[in-house]
This record gives sequence, C-alpha cells and structure tokens, in this order.
Amino acid sequence: MALQAGLILFVVFVILLIVGMPIAISIAVSSIATLLLVVPFDIAVFTSAQKMVSSLNSFSLVAIPFFVLSGIIMNNGGIAEKLVNFAMLFVGRIPGGLAHTNVLGNALFGSMSSSAIAASTAIGGVLIPQQIKAGYDRKFATAVNIASAPTGMVIPPSTAFIMFSLVAGGASISSLFLGGYLVGALWSLAIMLVAYFHAKKHNYKTISGVNRKEAFKVLKEAIPSVMLIVIIIGGILTGIFTAIEASAIAVAYSLLIAMFFYKTVTVKDFYPMLKEAVLTTGAITFLLATSSMMSFAMAFTGIPQAISAAILGLTTNKFLILLLVNIALLIVGMFMDVGPAILIFTPIFLPVMTSIGVDPVHFGLFAIMNLCVGSITPPVGTGLYVGASVGGVKAEQMLKPLVPFYLAILAVLFLITYFPGLVMWLPNMAG
Repeated sequence: MALQAGLILFVVFVILLIVGMPIAISIAVSSIATLLLVVPFDIAVFTSAQKMVSSLNSFSLVAIPFFVLSGIIMNNGGIAEKLVNFAMLFVGRIPGGLAHTNVLGNALFGSMSSSAIAASTAIGGVLIPQQIKAGYDRKFATAVNIASAPTGMVIPPSTAFIMFSLVAGGASISSLFLGGYLVGALWSLAIMLVAYFHAKKHNYKTISGVNRKEAFKVLKEAIPSVMLIVIIIGGILTGIFTAIEASAIAVAYSLLIAMFFYKTVTVKDFYPMLKEAVLTTGAITFLLATSSMMSFAMAFTGIPQAISAAILGLTTNKFLILLLVNIALLIVGMFMDVGPAILIFTPIFLPVMTSIGVDPVHFGLFAIMNLCVGSITPPVGTGLYVGASVGGVKAEQMLKPLVPFYLAILAVLFLITYFPGLVMWLPNMAG
C-alpha cells in the first residue's frame, strides 16, 4: 500500500504543478487523493481539514510574522549601502576586497531580510559595478554575488529554521539559530577563500584605507543594524529571551532604528509594510497547514517508513546514507523553493536520520544548507538566474566561473555533514 500511496502522491502532485496549480493547493489535493486509498472521501476531507487547523495551533508560529515584518522593515530602511561600507572597513584591504565585501554584505543583509534574492539584488547591485570599475572580471564578480547570496538564509533570524522546527518537532529553534550562525560563517569563509586566491592570481587592487573620521562615520551608521544580529544571538545565549520572544524584539528594534536613527521609515510607511508582512505570513502559514495534511497522509499510509526501509535496505553504512540524503536534497533544492521543500521532505528523511543516530538539529542544518545550495544551481535554481541578471550576464555563461565556488561550498557541506562538532558546539554549549 505504501508504494501505491507514494506513486499517487507523487504523480498527482507533479501533474498539478505542471498545469500551474499553486504549490499549497497541489499539496492539499495530492494528500487527499492519497488518503482515498484507505478511507472514504468525506473522512479524508474532514480529517485533512482537522489536521490543517490543529497544525497551526502552535506558539512557535508567532515568530514567523514578527521575523517577516522585521525583515521587511530592515529591507525598506535603506541599510544595504550602510552594510556595504561597514563590511568594506574590515575586508576592503585584503586582496579581492570588493569581492569579500560582497560576501559579508550578502550575509548581513540576507540574514536581516531573510531573502537571498533581496540580498543578491541590493548588495550585488551596488558592488558588482564597483568591482567591474576596479578591474574585476564581470563573471567573477557575478559569481561571488551568486555564490554568497544564500548565506543569509542560514544566518538567523531565518524563517527556514522555524519551519523546520515545526515539522521536525524535536529540533529547538534556538539550537537551529545558533548552529545556523556557524553554517553561515563557514559558507562565507569558503567563498572568501576562493575569491582571495582568484584576486591574488589576477592581481586585483585592494581598497585604500579610510581615515579615522570616515571609519567612525561608517561604524556609527552601520552598527545599529548589525546590533540586531548581536542582540538576537546574545539574548538567546544568555537566556534573557527565547528565539520566539526574539522575533518581537527584532520588530521593535528594527522599527526603532528605521524611524528614529536612520529616519528612512515614517508612520505612513508602516501600513504598506504591515500589509506585506500579513500577505507573506498568510502564504507561509497556509503552506504549513497544507503540508501537515501531506505529513499525515504519508504517515497514515506508511510512506516514510517504506522509504526509510528502502534506504536502510540498500546500505546500513552511515556515511553512504548521509551521502544519499545529501544528494537527494541537493536535487530537490534545484527544482523547489526552500520553504515547501522543508515541509515536504523533512517528514520523509527525518526518520532515516534518527534511525542512524543523527541529531534532528544537525540534520536541519545540513538539510537547509543543501536546499539553499540547490537554489543557485541549474537547471531551475532561481538564485542563479536572478544573480546573473543583476550582473548583466547570461545564466549559461556563469556555470564555469561558479565551479570553484560550488566546490568550496560542497566542501563546507561535507564538513558540516560528517563533522557535526563544527556546527553543534554552540547549540550544545547553550544547552
């Protein structure tokens, strides 16, 4: 029955996506179609509706609208240029300084906006022209921007970790947040390492230093924005507040600095931003609700257990199982956005991971990184096409320049997967 249920679920879901049905509706319809194998139509619909409602009865969900609104406020607050100048202070004098600034800018802005596309457009739009003007190769500058754009998606505050925690159950949001900082740092360092050697090879100029007065001005403008990250990680580590409470603090803080420090947001701007946050949150929560239907349908028909048994039937070698799951998630990330992929594939692969002794938090960290890497990988990765457009280059021309960056990112993914201590020491230290 599990095989039949899996085929129905997959076929109906794919057909609905092909004909242009929204992904949440595709999930709901395919889930009901799967349940019809074992229960009558009225029971399938009633039970599915019940699961949709009960899945949203979670206190953790409060964090989503707050973090979404915080990101929108920061995104509308005109902080991209301030973060670029801030990053330039620290890495500008290293060979390939503008490229390193792009990496740090994407990490900082992406974490605040919770969007790789926003980071790629805002930071890349500023720095790629500067790199070209300084004599950098256009394709190299574009590759740096594309490769580093998703780092902000694994650096909290990130809705991806909240969604994973809700689906996984046993994975603490605070632990995922703390581990996410380390994943983002390793990813950024890997990109910067490749950029450094490329810059040395091609003798790219470094950025001249700034005097104390200019440096102080840059710090004064950027530190209030950067402090958002410091406040969140500091508050969680010290136990002053939880990750969920941090979401409300993030809104209050971002609104405060946008209105009174930068003065880029006014009272009349708040309604459009609130409206955008409501629409975004509505889409996310509806997706969460329908995905709970799919999780129930899969569990009821035994699909995760069947997949787990099939994988463990192929091999019991932990190294190979982790490799197979990583490859599967990379492929999924190439074709599907991070949010839906988390909701659909976490219930499938989590039982496999726990059966071989992988911590749910550790699985969440490398699973989400996999999906983020897929977002900049052909044939469908949206981050690749957006980044190429920002750089004024055709996407197909970017594959060769991106190869060394892909290799560096995959090396980090390998380390995170097989050496969990690299990213789990901070969550473990925080308990």
